[in-house]
Amino acid sequence: MTTLEATAGGAPVALKRSLGYWDLIVYGLAYIAPCAPLSTLGFVWESSNGLIVLAYVLGAVCMYFTAKSYALMTESIPTAGSVYGFARHALGRFPGFMAGWMILLDYLLIPAFVYVLIAVALEQLMPHVGRATWILLLSGFTLLVNWFGVTVTTRANFIAVGLQTVLLLVFLAFCGLALQRGFGTGGLTLAPLYTAGAFSVGKVFSATSICIMSFLGFDAISTLSEEVEGNDRRVVGRAIIAVLVISAAFFVIMTFVLGNLLPGIRIKDPAAATYELAAAAVGAWASIAIAWSYAIIVGLSNALPMQVGVARVLYAMGRDRQLPHALARVHPKYGTPYVGMLVTAVISTGVALVMRDLLDELATIVNFGALSGFLLLHVSVIAKFGIGQRSRAWFTHWAVPILGIIVVLAVFTGMSKLAAEVGLGWLAVGLLYGLVLRAQRRDELHAPL
Repeated sequence: MTTLEATAGGAPVALKRSLGYWDLIVYGLAYIAPCAPLSTLGFVWESSNGLIVLAYVLGAVCMYFTAKSYALMTESIPTAGSVYGFARHALGRFPGFMAGWMILLDYLLIPAFVYVLIAVALEQLMPHVGRATWILLLSGFTLLVNWFGVTVTTRANFIAVGLQTVLLLVFLAFCGLALQRGFGTGGLTLAPLYTAGAFSVGKVFSATSICIMSFLGFDAISTLSEEVEGNDRRVVGRAIIAVLVISAAFFVIMTFVLGNLLPGIRIKDPAAATYELAAAAVGAWASIAIAWSYAIIVGLSNALPMQVGVARVLYAMGRDRQLPHALARVHPKYGTPYVGMLVTAVISTGVALVMRDLLDELATIVNFGALSGFLLLHVSVIAKFGIGQRSRAWFTHWAVPILGIIVVLAVFTGMSKLAAEVGLGWLAVGLLYGLVLRAQRRDELHAPL
């Protein structure tokens, strides 16, 4: 059996190839969400001392190196396992397992983050309904839609991205009017990008470690490599870069406007900063409208591609028997890794329920897993192209991954204590489990792709 197949009922079943270039872009934008900075606006604002645009620019730079490395690896190793598959073939069995294990901390918890985020939004509208209720309902809805296949999910993503873009433009227009009326700085200034008195390297990197959460999603496009139509391996890489550029432009423009509006506005709850800002600068109706829009349009659609991505990683690791082989089962009718989806739904829901009042900590824990995976991704590029093929493409195969490693390590320094403890604990468990796999000889490589 090749690496592109799994078994269902004893017969080989592959993931269904039905996606094109624009499907991948829409998937990536839906995963990231054009409105993503609104979810962590208050936390990034506080952590950066108001230099919110600078934090997002640094986040975009950090993610560029990572996106470039992803694009390179997807052309060479088109696997549903994302960084797990890349590291497994470039670095070997054990490093590959650890890459998959660490990126799972990101992919398993990011749906939980969205569930909590939307529960916070709905709490603004119906305070008598607990967050736990909304988390359970959203989780169930996400599982139901994804059950019927990635084609159905893609259609929902297309509608959601369009609606989010319209919502964002309307909101920014009202914010621009508020600036003209004298709110905040009273105009579009460079204050959110750089102010000498507010600048602090430590605080900026701390803020960047949070805002990176907004960019996570372009990497998940690589999990769909085995579901792309045709044989052009460059399609996934091009889509990854395009999604990063589009989202970075959205984020910088958005935070440029909101960063000028926030000064002078007292934020009581960083988790609800967007709603408080809208109420103070535009009106109570705007806060309610954003909460409803965010809950229905952003929340429901954003959770869909997230569950798709993590299910594909579990599928790949289960197929390689790095995790229970049942996770590699593909639905015979819908072509989805349904066991993986069920498992991820349970885990993500449980985490969301436990951490429903710790949104900022949950964000940094997710980022710990993502950055760990990115670190091994860059090492994989150097190992495969720079060392293995003795490449002389100095910028692409040497400078990009080395700069990516440096930036990732710098952002790590801004992690919270809880994120570091949980991340290192997850790493320790992975190391022990990986040693068990080696002892049981369950870490053999499949034939190269």
